[in-house]
Amino acid sequence: MSEAAFNFQTLDPDLILDALWNTGIRVESGLTALNSYENRVYQFSDDDKRRYVAKFYRPQRWSADQIAEEHQFAFDLHADEIPVAAPLMLNGQSLQSHGGFFFAVFPSLGGRQYETDNEDHMEWVGRFLGRIHQTGQKSAFTTRPTLGLEEYILEPQKILASSELVPAALKDNLLQAVDKLSTTLHQCWHTNWQPLRLHGDCHPGNILWRDGPLFVDLDDARTGPAIQDLWMLVSGDRQEQRIQWDILLEAYSEFRDFDVHELSLIEPLRAMRMVYYLAWVVRRWQDPAFPRAFPWMNDEDFWRRQIALFTEQERLLQEPPLQLVPQF
Repeated sequence: MSEAAFNFQTLDPDLILDALWNTGIRVESGLTALNSYENRVYQFSDDDKRRYVAKFYRPQRWSADQIAEEHQFAFDLHADEIPVAAPLMLNGQSLQSHGGFFFAVFPSLGGRQYETDNEDHMEWVGRFLGRIHQTGQKSAFTTRPTLGLEEYILEPQKILASSELVPAALKDNLLQAVDKLSTTLHQCWHTNWQPLRLHGDCHPGNILWRDGPLFVDLDDARTGPAIQDLWMLVSGDRQEQRIQWDILLEAYSEFRDFDVHELSLIEPLRAMRMVYYLAWVVRRWQDPAFPRAFPWMNDEDFWRRQIALFTEQERLLQEPPLQLVPQF
């Protein structure tokens, strides 16, 4: 599929205002663009001074059915009193369409930044992730993808191999490093985990704090192991990680049992995300927002560092996985 299919060139302010008008919302303020590369997200106020956020989905990334499953998951979480940003029902539906774009409107929900070094915050998040996964296991996605090597390693390998953005002098070394990483991943990745509907991209930036956590951006919701929604919240050296895991899992287990064997997937998931993220930027390079946001992609030193990171990550995959002595 042509990369031109993924652009937002026709998404101008008039189209956005027309789209919102058709939902019955009367925009009073200007449109403030919020930080989002994959989609286009705008904050605004209506004529009653109520604040909203409109999210316009990147064309041809998700089907209507897949977006509907994202929305239903948000509604399920909201019904179970889990603090999550859920879309509004407008004219009897959450998924809107105008000018070739799917979009949804959300209430504007502000908050502070989640504090990654705050043990109380981490404990709260652990409890709510247990509850999110309780809800997630009540039903299954049927159209959204399942986390695995095809999407996160094999397809990115092809993208990197065909990209002209990778410096010619370093391309062979990069592809060899990715290929070696892929080979080791195939040896250590396993799928004997309970499949769940997941947030999918639960990093600290997708958690706001307002008298407790608020989970935002279910755009990457998919089926996968519980560990996927936990591992990105943990950082530091091994001892620091063990302390953080103890806090997260003790709180998580108040609501749902956690299979400690999934800890062996932490480094494979990290490796998959590293390769997927790099290929994602390469794939979106024709979108003008990406060269502006990632100018270092034109620097050969950046690609040398990527080769070194992939080489180091392949070494880490061969180390024994993190071991915990659960206290719950």
